[in-house]
Amino acid sequence: MNAEKPAISSLGSSFSRRSVLGGIGTGAFLAGMPGIAFAREMGAGFPGLTKIINEYVADKKVAGMLAMIGFGQAPPQVIAAGSLTLGGQKPVDTHTLWRMYSQTKPITGMATMMLVEDGLISLDQPLSDIFPEFADMQVLIDPEGALDNVEPAKMPITIRQLQTHTAGLGYTIISKGPIQKAYLAAGLTPGRVSRNPIPGVDPGAPTPDIMTFVKRLSELPLVYQPGTQWSYSLSHDVLSAVIEKVSGKPLDQFLQERMFGPLGMDSIFYNVPTDRAIDLADNYAPFAGSLIPVDPGATSIFLDKPPFAFGSTGLVGTAGDYDKFLQMLLGFGTLNGVQVMKPETVKLGMSNLLPKTASTKGTWVANHGFGAGGRSGLGTEVSPAGTFGWGGAAGTSAFVDTVRGIRAGGYTQYIPSNSYPFQSDFPKYVYADLIGNAQAGAGNTSP
Repeated sequence: MNAEKPAISSLGSSFSRRSVLGGIGTGAFLAGMPGIAFAREMGAGFPGLTKIINEYVADKKVAGMLAMIGFGQAPPQVIAAGSLTLGGQKPVDTHTLWRMYSQTKPITGMATMMLVEDGLISLDQPLSDIFPEFADMQVLIDPEGALDNVEPAKMPITIRQLQTHTAGLGYTIISKGPIQKAYLAAGLTPGRVSRNPIPGVDPGAPTPDIMTFVKRLSELPLVYQPGTQWSYSLSHDVLSAVIEKVSGKPLDQFLQERMFGPLGMDSIFYNVPTDRAIDLADNYAPFAGSLIPVDPGATSIFLDKPPFAFGSTGLVGTAGDYDKFLQMLLGFGTLNGVQVMKPETVKLGMSNLLPKTASTKGTWVANHGFGAGGRSGLGTEVSPAGTFGWGGAAGTSAFVDTVRGIRAGGYTQYIPSNSYPFQSDFPKYVYADLIGNAQAGAGNTSP
């Protein structure tokens, strides 16, 4: 594969904004959980996953790749291969910074749960209590139809609906027709990708601040009736506004004070410091047998301060820092003796929060639950109890399994995330090795 040609201008219509920022749009992220028990010894390693990571790098499908896996809150095992740039000399390691994109959503979701714990909001509280402009919303009769073909909302938007993408809001990476154009014109964009123009991707001009964002959003019709349909949306950007309005602190400050600082997450950023640019992996787009640089780390758009802290897509960080977040979830709010949330709050956030009236048929989360910004298990064969997690647009994924005490994150940088099956299959790779290790151990055990 050639990292230099073709140029980014060659991507054309195959490169849609939906595929750029769509998170885990294909495959069952946490499906296929085995029903058998397995050993928790980490010494056997992850030979299958290691082989897959090495093959991705050797075949030049990616520049670099890293997996971080652990039990409970024990130190993780790290599998890494490749470099920050294709053919580069700086290897991928625990200092490498990765664009998290939609893996930001579970963090924003849990920050919102902190406000629930504080008694400042409740899950079934109308959004209009906080932002009155969201009262008396109008809803498109046809999600792709004319903006004036509307009917009144039959119920108010709630915090629960925002957490679970059932508020009826749109997303420029998902919505089609006039509403998508209206979102772009209003600057209701889901985040940043590159300084360079990308064919098929209209980045729009983002609003100058989060309060302007929610005001403009309130002036446009909803795509679905609230509480009726799971539809991936910019609802966690709205939750960042809720956090700022209710706490009096912008999302990035709130996270630093309530989560990142206490948990020792000191390498996670909305604005990557200049002296950390050397650690930021390049982001690529696989196209026609080549890797095309989309956002080189040395000149990344993430070195610029964003207009505001996006609750949906904005974070860049190390695998280790995200692993601390996962450890906190497995510790039900506590890490290294520091409690940032009560156990019952974390458990609620990782549970199925979907309104009973909401349909998920035909969506990415069909036959699954959905919690505070991530897919949650329903206790079935395809949706195992205790699982919670989500992925990002650049091929990353992370999840916890509270029943089996597992946490895992897979990191690389390519967009769209469905270019390869790594993201959707990552949990399967992890469990396959764990099952194999357990079966090998059982076979070597004397009666």
